[in-house]
Amino acid sequence: MTTVTANSGIPSFTGDASPYGGGDPYADYRTADFPFTRYADLAARQLGAGVIAANDEFFAQRENLLVPERAEFDPEHFGHKGKIMDGWETRRRRGAGADHPWPTADDHDWALVRLGAPGVIRGIVVDTAHFRGNYPQAVSVEATSVEGAPTPEELLADDVKWTTLVPRTAVGGHAANGFAVDVEQRFTHLRLNQHPDGGVARLRVHGEVVPDPQWLAALGTFDVVALENGGRAEDASNLFYSPASNTIQPGRSRKMDDGWETRRRRDHGNDWIRYRLVARSEIRALEIDTAYLKGNSAGWAAVSVKDGEDGDWVEVLPRTRMQPDTNHRFVLDTPAVGTHARVDIFPDGGISRLRLFGSLTDEGVAQLAARHAESGA
Repeated sequence: MTTVTANSGIPSFTGDASPYGGGDPYADYRTADFPFTRYADLAARQLGAGVIAANDEFFAQRENLLVPERAEFDPEHFGHKGKIMDGWETRRRRGAGADHPWPTADDHDWALVRLGAPGVIRGIVVDTAHFRGNYPQAVSVEATSVEGAPTPEELLADDVKWTTLVPRTAVGGHAANGFAVDVEQRFTHLRLNQHPDGGVARLRVHGEVVPDPQWLAALGTFDVVALENGGRAEDASNLFYSPASNTIQPGRSRKMDDGWETRRRRDHGNDWIRYRLVARSEIRALEIDTAYLKGNSAGWAAVSVKDGEDGDWVEVLPRTRMQPDTNHRFVLDTPAVGTHARVDIFPDGGISRLRLFGSLTDEGVAQLAARHAESGA
């Protein structure tokens, strides 16, 4: 097995992994810190993503690609078709006949993925965890932008334009194969190709949400920090237990690790998250939810807003006592206008969700429209 470094500085893995020899199956798993993983996963099921079609899923179902948890491996798990794998696995391709039993250079399998939130893609991870000798020789990834809810047949029609994000590239088995993407376009769907066949455990598509301005305008008042609307968690003081981006995911938290929790502090400081709003907005109400955080919720929380990168932080919710496993709602006496927000918790602990309800200012509408146009939507 081989590890090389691509021109972009991102490690690449090639070759088989060793056969499973017992113990922790992840002990010899090959991975790296990919810089683009700070962006949200646009293919997250929680955002509404789905694998809508695949040409073959003989050994393992295509839907496994988007399972949020890392792939599991049970060496004793077999079914009527063979080894049960936690991923998407196709049958072995064969050639046309005895004179040429090998697949052709063009033979490949594919899966169509609908992104949960359309956006600009910054990087892709094709994870072959536990596929040690049955992973694809190479992969490629294409993307397109088709509004609405197209069928697989409509996406595969000849008039649909696909843009190559990852050219056909050799990958390694039992490894996180990462690819940086530098295409400033808004996409709605991906096509993952494996050449000629094999298995992929998980697919992650990291990028920036670019919402539809017409949709947000029709909503009027909406959550201006929500991930699905184009908000983003830019930074946080501590990410020990869970990512800050959990706090702006859709819906209410369903368990403790579906929120943001920090390690225990042993000093007199406090923890915080800084957010970028979808665009310049007027905030009129907010929610801080501590669902499922019972003995570890924040003791107190405060919210501040600033207008522009160089603006000053203005406190819109003073330090307020938080209750465990509770959704706290606040109506602002005076609407707050800004482009960024920050939640401070005291002294540590966590929150599950932050909601900032308001609408775009005229300048925000123009900003979002320009962003939407620049991305080719």
